[in-house]
Amino acid sequence: MKKKLMSLLLAGATVMSLVGCGSSSGGAASSDTSSASASTEGAAASASGDTVKIGIFEPKTGENGGGGAQEELGIEYANSVRPTVKVGGKEYTVQLDWQDNQSDKTVAATAAQKLISDGVVGVVGGYGSGVCIAAGSYFSDAKVPAIGTSCTNANVTLGNDYYFRTCYLDPFQGKVMANWAYDNGYKEVATIDNIGNEYTSGLVKTFTDAFTALGGTVKDAETFQTNESDFKAILTNIKKSGVKAVFAPTDYLYAPLLLNQAADLGLSVQWIAGDTWYSNVLIKDAGDNANGVVADTFYSEGGNADFDKGFKAWIDADSSRKATNLDSDAIVGNHAVAYDAYMVMLDAIESADSFDGTKIRDAIASMDASDGFACGPYKFDENGDAIKNTSYICVIKDGAWTFQSEEKVDN
Repeated sequence: MKKKLMSLLLAGATVMSLVGCGSSSGGAASSDTSSASASTEGAAASASGDTVKIGIFEPKTGENGGGGAQEELGIEYANSVRPTVKVGGKEYTVQLDWQDNQSDKTVAATAAQKLISDGVVGVVGGYGSGVCIAAGSYFSDAKVPAIGTSCTNANVTLGNDYYFRTCYLDPFQGKVMANWAYDNGYKEVATIDNIGNEYTSGLVKTFTDAFTALGGTVKDAETFQTNESDFKAILTNIKKSGVKAVFAPTDYLYAPLLLNQAADLGLSVQWIAGDTWYSNVLIKDAGDNANGVVADTFYSEGGNADFDKGFKAWIDADSSRKATNLDSDAIVGNHAVAYDAYMVMLDAIESADSFDGTKIRDAIASMDASDGFACGPYKFDENGDAIKNTSYICVIKDGAWTFQSEEKVDN
């Protein structure tokens, strides 16, 4: 288990934002996910000349494209703050190798192999637990360390010595939202689970366990299949159950569908969601039907003044960035954890003073750093998970996300 090292203090600002699907401009981008002949025994990950490649494993497209776009902005901003890394007394320019996993587990494997064959020394990303789980064995077999951003399912890092993450986990998140529901007077709730989706199913289970342990009752447990778009049947069941609150930690794709169809049916409940619903896109797509939604997030604007100021200035300086961020300079949790993942990776490379994957992995595992992050400090447990105990609860009020409370839960 991983010894203690001191990490270099990171120069930084802070980052976060909301986004819909958008293109990326960071580094020398490549979204070619054509089949790669990468050996899972490891490609020659190293610096070339004055540059070094960091792989970016995010969904540009598919059902999680909006979340991927948020995180890409966070990574691009981090790269603008810290565009070089020093190893062996020499400064190298960081080249970002972008690969679109398309929110698809099969494509994720191909994207991972492409990054390995490209010779990246480390990987940042990504959004969506399922694709990260699908890619994980390729990174570990090649001894390429990866730092997840908002992949909250426990299985992303479990049993994989080369996968870490900067976000909190679903067991923590589920407990936070169960506490919020119970403490706000909701003793009977309904849940909505997407069968086969690691993120949604994991959150529903942890919420249910925590909520019932508090004395609450899940009166109606509804499920649906991936790619369904008509939720009238399960929403009618929820309406008949008489519950006043619904926990629906689905991928963002389903959020406006649920809210708009519930309004059509006259179903008025307190909607409680996970971090994926925390996006300005929801306000755009669901309009007034989104008012009152409660969700948790990894970071809330106002948590780090330097980060907020720097990120907003960077977004406002370029119209294309602002357009990707839905013509807003608002900050969301995905921006912050993505920014931090990039910074953790560079910090580890410099601590290791090497581009060797195992040495970088060991440096991440032994990190204990507090400065230069958006929502740090960062220290990782034996599974590679950031040790965190804080979540931010926000509510949509008058067409905008509004900070409600900071919740702390012991893991």
